[in-house]
Amino acid sequence: MFIQTEATPNPATLKFLPGRVVLPEGTYDFRSAADAAASPLAEKLFQVPGVVAIFFGHDFITVTKDDTDWQHMKPAILGAIMEQFMSGQPVMATDQGEDLEDGEFFDKTDEETVNVIKDLLETRVRPAVAQDGGDITFKGFKQGVVYLSMRGACAGCPSSTATLQHGIQNLLKHFVPEVQEVRPI
Repeated sequence: MFIQTEATPNPATLKFLPGRVVLPEGTYDFRSAADAAASPLAEKLFQVPGVVAIFFGHDFITVTKDDTDWQHMKPAILGAIMEQFMSGQPVMATDQGEDLEDGEFFDKTDEETVNVIKDLLETRVRPAVAQDGGDITFKGFKQGVVYLSMRGACAGCPSSTATLQHGIQNLLKHFVPEVQEVRPI
């Protein structure tokens, strides 16, 4: 088994591509070792010193570290990923797909606007962000402000503010006049 790695815009996050499906549907974001009970792979990865967050996408895993050097962590991470996939065991302990934090919030009168925002995020934003090892999901819309959840390599990325303000906000404002601002949650 050959696992590729790719740098992400976030220097504290590395993208691992096992060449296999990680999650058939949805994504999953592990912010701490306590969250990892849902996945044997996440539990193994959190045992590597320096790992502070893990994100599973369709065909990739991103690992976020503290100030530990990648050269000390990478062999253990690659070993844990390889061991998991070679064992044939599922990545998730349950049939859980996308981890949905709190529900979405928006006024029912804005439902048509929200549907357009979600469609733009799904077709134009999420695929590009997944290339960088992250995910951005819709959380809410209130008084012209779109609230988004940034996960994986996007969470804590130095360029995430620029991505939100100049990329996503401009895209949404262009197609949806009701949008005035985009904020992370």
